Amino acid sequence: MFLKSSFTTLVVGVFVVYVLHTCWVMYGIVYTKPCDSHRGDNCITPLLASNPKLQLSIYTTLQPNAEGGHTMIHREDNFDVNSKFERIVNVSLPKKTRNNGTLYALIFVHHAGVTPWQDPRQIHLVAQLTTYMVPKPPEISLISGEDQTQVYGTGAGRGPTSTPDHPVSHWRSRLTFNIVSDPFHFDREYLPSDVHRYLRVFQNGKKMVYLPLLFVDELSNRVKDLVEINKTSVELPLTICYDSISLGRLRFWIHMQDAVYSLQQFGFTEKDADEIKGIFVDTNLYFLALTFFVAAFHLLFDFLAFKNDISFWKQKKSMVGMSSKAVLWRCFSTIVIFLYLLDEQTSLLVLIPAGIGSLIEVWKVKKAFKIQVFWKGGKPTFLFGKLDESERRTEEYDTLAMKYLSYLLYPLCIGGAVYALIFLRYKSWYSWVINSLVNGVYAFGFLFMLPQLFVNYKAFNTFIDDVFAFIITMPTSHRLACFRDDVVFLIYLYQRWLYPVDKTRVNEYGVSYDETPKRKNHKD
Repeated sequence: MFLKSSFTTLVVGVFVVYVLHTCWVMYGIVYTKPCDSHRGDNCITPLLASNPKLQLSIYTTLQPNAEGGHTMIHREDNFDVNSKFERIVNVSLPKKTRNNGTLYALIFVHHAGVTPWQDPRQIHLVAQLTTYMVPKPPEISLISGEDQTQVYGTGAGRGPTSTPDHPVSHWRSRLTFNIVSDPFHFDREYLPSDVHRYLRVFQNGKKMVYLPLLFVDELSNRVKDLVEINKTSVELPLTICYDSISLGRLRFWIHMQDAVYSLQQFGFTEKDADEIKGIFVDTNLYFLALTFFVAAFHLLFDFLAFKNDISFWKQKKSMVGMSSKAVLWRCFSTIVIFLYLLDEQTSLLVLIPAGIGSLIEVWKVKKAFKIQVFWKGGKPTFLFGKLDESERRTEEYDTLAMKYLSYLLYPLCIGGAVYALIFLRYKSWYSWVINSLVNGVYAFGFLFMLPQLFVNYKAFNTFIDDVFAFIITMPTSHRLACFRDDVVFLIYLYQRWLYPVDKTRVNEYGVSYDETPKRKNHKD
């Protein structure tokens, strides 16, 4: 017991240190030491402090270095870095782009009255307007065969049977960029490394001056905004969004964007990265801080719940008073939920804990039914243990309860599956089966829950799950299922209030809580 307590304390201690360290790192990101005015030679001043007349020019090109020609798609003659705007322009797609090719945008901020190539003090960045990903299969009516050709956008011109299984070019319908509007003076000796790659400096007399800090917001490129490009897509709309940004937010955005890029290098797909992008887009820093703490506590309580669950079942030698069928049901339901989340291509932040939970439930079934596995010639042999008299009586009560429950459970599940088959659309028959099973699991799973939610840190994890469900993108049915624990928890609290513990009642050993202190005092 002491070792378990020490291990839990160690884990919580490491978690607290991690949170404090992350807060310190975040402070170092959003705060930049300004240059001391007494050290003028070391200061780098902004060009924007002199209020220059600027122009914004955006071009499209097939190559990021603009070789092979470029086409202007938008221009702002009197560009004000402090004025937010949003423009929708129609972009003509070259033939190479329509044939599963790429297209780039060149964003120039330069002095007004000259072209970008004539201005030696212009700044520019390259943004990719296309990306490659496998199209989502269209959902069809399994009875009539009618389909929905909507694939992450309005990729028209394809039939239901022509969905490719290889990555194809998709159009990014949004182009978002920012410029730092703060008149910040950098210290040459304390120049942040993350800002350094965006900094262009020139000598103006005795002063060092830096050009406006231009940043392309890749986090705003969401999967939901992608439009599949086909040979008939001659022209597509592009929403150009601009807003000024503070230096602290710019540095934070750079780190987050680099983190998403690193995840993609480690094998995360565009879909997985999109779930993480959704946490940061269109949110303020306070909500981002809340997101971090909720995700961290969710991870901690998930780990502690898994640890306590494993410790409890590791010590369990008998199934007296426990329902083996409920254990089997939980194993079946967690596997179905995992397959459903996998079929819906849910975020790995949700999928990985569901997979770990499924493995634990399979192990618990092995313990509950006393299954032993022997390998002979590469083939497994399963041996089931025998139940004692007490476990046999528990099994009889459990069978009787399941009998009456099935009168309600089976007809509703079958009726819901038939309704979904007739009126809803799915990608395949497998998708319909998984959706039908998971709806039954979500709807009736709370009937198998025990009101002992204080065990395994469930009282805390219940409410952390609620907040986590609205922060991380997941299927709506899985999100609603998170509130099952809340219903059971409230019922548990009501029962505790309605039926308080009677300390004068004698238990099966002939001892009551009130008598125990008296006996100790009598012995003394």
